Amino acid sequence: MNDFKVLDRINNYKDLLNLSEEELKDLSDDVREYIIDVTSKNGGHIGPSLGVVELTIAILRTFDPEVDRIIWDIGHQAYAYKILTDRKEKFKTLRQYGGISGFLKIKESPYDHFGAGHSSTSISAALGMRVAKDLLKTEGYTLAVIGDGAMTAGQAFEGLNHAGWLDPSKFIVILNDNQMSISPNVGAIYTYFNKIITNEVYQKSRQKFKDILKKVFGDSGPKFARKLEEYAKGLFAPGVIFEELGFTYVGTIDGHSITDLEETLRNVKKMRGPILIHVITQKGKGYKPAEENPTPFHGISPFDKITGVPVKKSKEKPSWSSAFGEALVEIAEKDEKVVAITPAMREGSGLTEFSNKFPERFFDVGIAEQHAATFGAALSKEGMKPVLSYYSTFLQRAYDQIIHDIAIQDIPVVIAIDRAGLVGEDGPTHHGVFDISFLRLIPNVVISAPKDWDELRNLLFTGLNSGRIFAIRYPRGTVIGEKTGGFRTLEIGKWEKVSDGREIAVLAVGKYVQRAVYVKELLKKSGYNPTIINSRFIKPFDEEMLTDVLKSHKYIVTMEDGSLNGGFGSMVAEYAVDNGYGNLILRFGIPDNFIGHGKIDLLEADLGLLPEQMADRIKQFVEGENYKVVG
Repeated sequence: MNDFKVLDRINNYKDLLNLSEEELKDLSDDVREYIIDVTSKNGGHIGPSLGVVELTIAILRTFDPEVDRIIWDIGHQAYAYKILTDRKEKFKTLRQYGGISGFLKIKESPYDHFGAGHSSTSISAALGMRVAKDLLKTEGYTLAVIGDGAMTAGQAFEGLNHAGWLDPSKFIVILNDNQMSISPNVGAIYTYFNKIITNEVYQKSRQKFKDILKKVFGDSGPKFARKLEEYAKGLFAPGVIFEELGFTYVGTIDGHSITDLEETLRNVKKMRGPILIHVITQKGKGYKPAEENPTPFHGISPFDKITGVPVKKSKEKPSWSSAFGEALVEIAEKDEKVVAITPAMREGSGLTEFSNKFPERFFDVGIAEQHAATFGAALSKEGMKPVLSYYSTFLQRAYDQIIHDIAIQDIPVVIAIDRAGLVGEDGPTHHGVFDISFLRLIPNVVISAPKDWDELRNLLFTGLNSGRIFAIRYPRGTVIGEKTGGFRTLEIGKWEKVSDGREIAVLAVGKYVQRAVYVKELLKKSGYNPTIINSRFIKPFDEEMLTDVLKSHKYIVTMEDGSLNGGFGSMVAEYAVDNGYGNLILRFGIPDNFIGHGKIDLLEADLGLLPEQMADRIKQFVEGENYKVVG
């Protein structure tokens, strides 16, 4: 670890209490330098975490995570928290195989009170803990720290609404506004008004005034008092919406002033009822490349620490996401009915070019996966051709809308499922391994997976012109194969025989088709010659080809980068059993476990999914059956 002025002396958050104001400033610089150093090597969510260093220090100097519950929304903001809560040395293993997670995990540390990799859950979680503490009569405050971006999701407001109705004390929501999307104003009048409303004398007078009004006017008295207070605050502050939801709004606060933050936090600890503190921070604070380009530094791969330029492996081909975005632009240029919808993942989903070329046909709806699905269905109902672009892991959040608003009504949409399969360092909250299983259950849905670049383009073209609910799943990483140009329609439900063989048939999905071809080459060295099938349509599947394969091959091997429970292999096994076939079936895929974080090849090695492991397993699978090797 680097030599730091103050951080070297910090072993636990309790050491923060002994620091002077100057030492706290030095500590903030140290923590930022450490975060930059580690993420430059490991990648990670650097921008959000750099923005909350002072806020983290202030919280840990004001609250005690052994007693109080501190819930960080998503965990993007929690790197400083990890460093200061007994993980300083382990932090250099961030997002590495066997190292600490890039998110908060209750199994990683007793100070991680609630884990999350998806946004907008913190308020609900903190409220549940607050109510439990009240029922059990245990000590401590509960805090939720949530970013302004996460406030675009409905669950955040569901939590706020419930909290306002329950009216709990010792319940604090800290809104980390790093884009100034709620209020651009931080100035003397806000600071002055804020000091007034958090002052203990003011709060005691405020409560006495409410008590008097209640005696005079009954239950309507406090409501009358709140209306007067809201009117006064409305002249100065942007928090009326939170006041209407039943919170006392405190803001805005300079999120980079430890003194102001601590004073506010100490004061609100004395206040009754739910409190919302509006803190203004700068995303990427203290690192110029991240300050000037906050979007790419929200989450970034390893980068040059001096220039901030990502360290990219030389590659001639684009990512699957970019290949998808490029194809969508080409189709949209000739079809003005095509529209693209994303829940806050424009860059990650490869839709930047589309948004620039067709701004009126591009819709970034924020972190609102449910809304995106219903919005897309309605666009389709009126004659448009919507493409709903989700990461597989985030599609889970729109499950009811896929069933209720799209599938039951059989409304045509294309669902582009990015990051399908294992995604690597982001771990179990982001692996896209469940989409095949949960979509297979839903009537009217086509599920497809391209083996290569050309097939991705053709499936997108087919889906947009099919008049069907058409899901296309593709992985993270560099696209496989080449682009020959143009588009052609594929027959829905039809597979492709890649190569003929005997006795053993390998039915592979998506990127695993290429792996199956490589496994065949390994098996041929031992005298085995399997048939390879590109099972590009998972639903509906090619019943004719599957029937032929079951009749002509004794051993069936399935390969998929999704859950074995309810997945493609399950479908093959179900069909074989239902139709009386007695084939021996070996399935490769994701077992009934949540898979940790680390580079994809290391995770696949743990799961026995590398080509050499698959070839060995297949040989073991058949050797007990007196398989005749042709040498």
